[in-house]
Amino acid sequence: MQLDFFPSRTLTLYLAKLFVVRILAVLIMLVLVLLALDLLAATGDILAVPGNGQAEILHYASLRAPQLASRFLPYSVLLATLITLVTLNQNSEVVAMKAAGLSAHQVLAPLLLTAALVSGVSFGFNERIVTRANATLKAWEAAEYGAIPPKGAGPDGVRSNVYLTDGRNILSAATLTGAGENIMLTGVTWYERAASGIIREQIRAPRATFAAPGWKLENPERFDVAAATTALGSTLVVGKTLTPEQIDLQAVDPDSQSFWQLSETINAFEAAGRRTEEMRAKWWHRLSGPLSALLMPLLGSVAAFGLARSGQLFVRAIIGMALGFAYFVVDNAALAMGSFGGYPPFLAAWAPFFLFLLLGETVLIRTEE
Repeated sequence: MQLDFFPSRTLTLYLAKLFVVRILAVLIMLVLVLLALDLLAATGDILAVPGNGQAEILHYASLRAPQLASRFLPYSVLLATLITLVTLNQNSEVVAMKAAGLSAHQVLAPLLLTAALVSGVSFGFNERIVTRANATLKAWEAAEYGAIPPKGAGPDGVRSNVYLTDGRNILSAATLTGAGENIMLTGVTWYERAASGIIREQIRAPRATFAAPGWKLENPERFDVAAATTALGSTLVVGKTLTPEQIDLQAVDPDSQSFWQLSETINAFEAAGRRTEEMRAKWWHRLSGPLSALLMPLLGSVAAFGLARSGQLFVRAIIGMALGFAYFVVDNAALAMGSFGGYPPFLAAWAPFFLFLLLGETVLIRTEE
């Protein structure tokens, strides 16, 4: 029995079923609670737009729910691990399994297999659903929950909160659609600054298109800061040194791109000599993030062993929870350091995973094997 990594087929299916049911129950509970709290904060802004109603609130919930599910799936796996193992320990099922000759790793094997499958599902869910929800929700928020501009020819559809520099001047747009010379900017603001950095003139326009060269603002409203006067016009061309290629590179949202699209974007940035550390760290984290679910049974395994009657079961559960949440803290800190260039992107994404993998194995071997 010790030579087989998995226990019997019946026991494997029994443990996997217990684990899956608890993962789904915890995930649904977390998503519903957090979505309800999020809706309390966002409903007022959504309904403030004329014409918005219950349909728009449900649309917001449909976009926000995948984000919450993706973010809190590893937490759900951790809590489900603790609930499953504590229940098995209290019912003396772990004692029975070890008395039958199973090692600690064999007891955990069905949970690890289930967590690996959850990691694969999480990766596919992020690529197919979450990235699209991110892009749509950010564009909708940029439009202040009003009508979203139609998608252009670009592969990424609508992008939001675009900021570009033309020397010391700044061009910002609420949304961007299209690609190349077909780019269309909406909610545009042009800031013309003096050599000292002080804004001399602010120009707002509902739309801007490529004028070859520059960007043509339609129906601009000019505000002279020094004179405090406003003037209206029909068209105005600004940012004559800004090319569509520069805008394509600067208007990138890594969270709204799939794994393969982000890989192509990184290659384009590197070819242009641009900084790619933040995107590279997020690219690696697209792989290490879903795999964090695989760590949770190992980090929470301390709750499975030890006699329930000893009075230390609660302490063991707290230790398992502390290890799991410590991983998320370290992972977020490392990713932030990688985004700012403090760590190499590969190290920022993978160091926490391997560190806590070794830590979990060490705790399990030293205490149970």
